[in-house]
Amino acid sequence: MRMVDLIEKKRDGKELTTEEIEFIINGYTDGSIPDYQVSALTMAIYYKGMTERERADLTMSMVKSGDQIDLSKIEGVKVDKHSTGGVGDTTTLVLGPLVAAVGVPVAKMSGRGLGHTGGTIDKLEAVSGFHVEIDNEEFIQLVNKNKVAIIGQSGNLTPADKKLYALRDVTATVDSIPLIASSIMSKKIAAGADAIVLDVKTGAGAFMKTLDDSRELAQAMVRIGNNVGRQTMAVISDMSQPLGYAIGNALEVKEAIDTLRGEGPEDLTELCLTLGSHMVYLAGKAGSHQEARELLETAIKDGSALESFRVFLSSQGGNASVVDDPAKMPQAKYTFELEAKEDGYVSEIIADEVGTAAMLLGAGRATKDSVIDLAVGLVLKKKIGDKVSKGDSLLTIYSNFEDVSAVKEKLYKSIKLSSNHVDAPVLVHEEITK
Repeated sequence: MRMVDLIEKKRDGKELTTEEIEFIINGYTDGSIPDYQVSALTMAIYYKGMTERERADLTMSMVKSGDQIDLSKIEGVKVDKHSTGGVGDTTTLVLGPLVAAVGVPVAKMSGRGLGHTGGTIDKLEAVSGFHVEIDNEEFIQLVNKNKVAIIGQSGNLTPADKKLYALRDVTATVDSIPLIASSIMSKKIAAGADAIVLDVKTGAGAFMKTLDDSRELAQAMVRIGNNVGRQTMAVISDMSQPLGYAIGNALEVKEAIDTLRGEGPEDLTELCLTLGSHMVYLAGKAGSHQEARELLETAIKDGSALESFRVFLSSQGGNASVVDDPAKMPQAKYTFELEAKEDGYVSEIIADEVGTAAMLLGAGRATKDSVIDLAVGLVLKKKIGDKVSKGDSLLTIYSNFEDVSAVKEKLYKSIKLSSNHVDAPVLVHEEITK
């Protein structure tokens, strides 16, 4: 096989065979196929697309390029959840213990964040002592015992995807549905899940800004998952404004605790119940989505979800007393209120700009080497559709430095008021199961 022939084939809109895709991925991983030829191929894919079979083959070739996590020793159906990201997205912190509380094993592999706030691991490290440096044997034992554990990402998981993503990033081919879908699904499949629930965000704070693009990505990922033997479904959820109220690591952990106690924000609670009901249903713990939802609601009401979180933290070295006293997590030195300059209704909260404001405070990473300040961030007081009077607090700024004028300036530009009432955005747009 010659790479130039395969580039030409895809350039002309023809379908690559399974063997040809494996040749490309294996050659690129071992260095025998150079960057410039793979760049030409990704641009051809960008314009010509890929068939469902090609996407599944690309995904599995990337899965096979590195380690695959074997979760077969964990009892029950292992269901993973993946979010395409957003601002204030605390769902994993809630869903892990919540779903575990009704008997569904959650063996989660998570990473650190680059952007608005930290990743799941960064957030959990706001709890003193918590760590994810556990070997696979202990990881499996913890899931079998407590139904939930989180481990750091393997260094050799889908190396082909890491290499291919870095190339796409500098060749203007990131925004390709086949390549995005294969990239995400390769990591989920390599992580060993039996079933996968996808939370595909849409709106200003999401990677996919329009509902049509989000739908296309969701459908592509669901088809890949089902085509390679994993039960897969997707929820398209709103990210035109931050999810919940908290944006920042310790602040989001506190909000997760509130939600598990039944006192969390309405939108975060609803989305977790929606995603969680699909996880419970796919795991075979309920005969319908409604029954699954009722099990989760009961776990919140009777305290078992909160207890599950407490056990999860302590089992991985964390100070579980933060569940009862969140003030034991890192606290910011200063708080400032962002006051409304006029009467009106909140008409827009530009999620990614608000997220950037949180990053300016130190809540996220601008580069891989940035050090996160776990204490700082923002807590919204108003959401889209809420009425405000001049002088009302729109949000609270938590900072470890006194001069937050640049942060305030960005926030005022990001939160818009209207004299007319504006309806709150729809939270869940669609659910895709086929």
